[in-house]
Amino acid sequence: MEFRVLGPVEVRRDGHRVAFSGAKLHTVLAALLLAREEVVSDERLCRLLWGWAPPATVSAQLYTYISRLRKILGDEVMIDRRPPGYAMSIGNATVDLNEFEKLALGGREALIKEDFERAGELLREALARWNGQPFANATEYLADAEAPRLTEARAVTLEHRIAADLALGRHEQITGELTGLVAEFPLRERIRCQLMTALCRSGRQADAIHLYHHGRAVLADELGVNPGEELQATYRALLDGTLDRWPGAAPAVRAGSRPRPSGPPAAAPAMLPPDTVDFTGRGPELDLVCRALTPDGAGSGRPRRVLVTGMAGLGKTALAVHAAHRCQRHFPDGQLYADLRAADGTPRHPARVLRRLLRALGPMDDVPATDDQDQLVRLYRERTRGRQLLIVLDNASGAAQLGPLLPNTPEPAVLVTGRTALPTVAGAHTVALAPLEPRDSLELLAAAAGPARVASAPCAASAIVEHCAGLPLALRIVGTRIAARPHCTPDRLARRLADPLTRLRELHSGDLDVHTSLLPSWRALESEVRTVFPALAALGAQPFPAAEAATALDLPEAEAERLLEALADAALLEVSGADEWGQPCYLFHPLVRLFALSLEEGRAPVPGGPAGRAEHNRRLTHRP
Repeated sequence: MEFRVLGPVEVRRDGHRVAFSGAKLHTVLAALLLAREEVVSDERLCRLLWGWAPPATVSAQLYTYISRLRKILGDEVMIDRRPPGYAMSIGNATVDLNEFEKLALGGREALIKEDFERAGELLREALARWNGQPFANATEYLADAEAPRLTEARAVTLEHRIAADLALGRHEQITGELTGLVAEFPLRERIRCQLMTALCRSGRQADAIHLYHHGRAVLADELGVNPGEELQATYRALLDGTLDRWPGAAPAVRAGSRPRPSGPPAAAPAMLPPDTVDFTGRGPELDLVCRALTPDGAGSGRPRRVLVTGMAGLGKTALAVHAAHRCQRHFPDGQLYADLRAADGTPRHPARVLRRLLRALGPMDDVPATDDQDQLVRLYRERTRGRQLLIVLDNASGAAQLGPLLPNTPEPAVLVTGRTALPTVAGAHTVALAPLEPRDSLELLAAAAGPARVASAPCAASAIVEHCAGLPLALRIVGTRIAARPHCTPDRLARRLADPLTRLRELHSGDLDVHTSLLPSWRALESEVRTVFPALAALGAQPFPAAEAATALDLPEAEAERLLEALADAALLEVSGADEWGQPCYLFHPLVRLFALSLEEGRAPVPGGPAGRAEHNRRLTHRP
């Protein structure tokens, strides 16, 4: 059996096309094939089938499509239900995409070894696997998500095949093809370089010069940038008469898949913080981030952007750094890292961050001495352009800070962490972290404290997990304290955490502190939102609507809702379902609620005596 996705989605058995119809059925088949026997979640299938407007009968329709596919494909193919989705095993069947990638890889390796005949053969075989526009008979949602990546892979393979032809002196035979490709891909500078080379070797220097100036105008009009180093170098070689020398085997192709910036070669930057050795949980989120960052998981031609969001202490940085280490082999030009928040929690100025990144990217000779942000941005984007870099921007505070730090070409991948969604990262894959489930929380506690210590006190460990409420920072703090002090038993810490009055004070170990981690989020709020924050926490631990908040604050409901949304935007409040009238309800994370009440306590000390302490304790435990 043979599967095809490099064109219309097809199934062929014994050389004959298997008849089945329907864009949605083709979409489900293609999604399962692209996953390469990994699980495709129901949510992803839903997005690829219906976009953002799924029907109410999603589950039933998915089941129907899977059942129809099983019937059409027969026993040769296994489609299994593996929560949260489906996975397909194709056995001995072939997929044209897999064959294309294998042949293209072999062709690139032969090109690097300067075996141009073999490279040309393999790359032609790879391109022969194409049969039209990918996913032509599937839904537009699948085509938008996956077709650009495959189209880019085809264009790169074309560039490599043409490089082999040029090295073999076949410039006259490919000039016509190249002319059409420049018209099809006017912004691909390498193809323009190859046509300039072919024209020059054919004695058409004037046409080659005109082609360069036309390309420079197109780049300026479409992207607002100057030609890259490879195109400029080709133009200089054209002017000084060295472009027609053979073998012109496209040195940039042999050196790597992308042109390198000008200047002396520098060591690839390696700025990532150390990986978390005992990283635990977050399996689905980690897979999603890695797939979105790597070339096989992003839509080519579009910037690869991933945004990890969530409240302070949920492990955004740990997830981002762990994913970056896992993916670093895909970024041979290096990995950049910048913490966009200073030690006191305030946002760092973009100009200072840019200078640090530029220092890692190359010599500082041409970096302006002053913090002229426009010049720094221009130089930063020149140095990142065309390079397979992974850029991790941690603790982003807003669009104004983040915008200057984003490259303007698709080759560098960017991984951003922040409290909420940022408009600057439009189109990014967004991974919203939630508190850990109890099972994952227990694994993290055991990893930090030592499995034996946790196993020796299962009841205390369960109580600690409950008091930490799925917050990885809190769990790591408790685990670190247990591991560092053999006399500090889990039972003793569980008893101390059980008291809401002392819980936040107990969640502190060295530089790790839950209260301190939440402070920057609170300080970033507008003054009126900061003022109502503790009063809202006094509403209790259960979800509450804006109407209840309005009553407690003595404000109009619309104004109360505005304040609640501001807290939700700062990741200090969660939107948790709706009430019986369909109005959104809001919920405090248990530790955030204790933090809010501690702020109120700090401004107005608890009255002395048993009555005062009893009243404060009542507020902490109100509506448990």
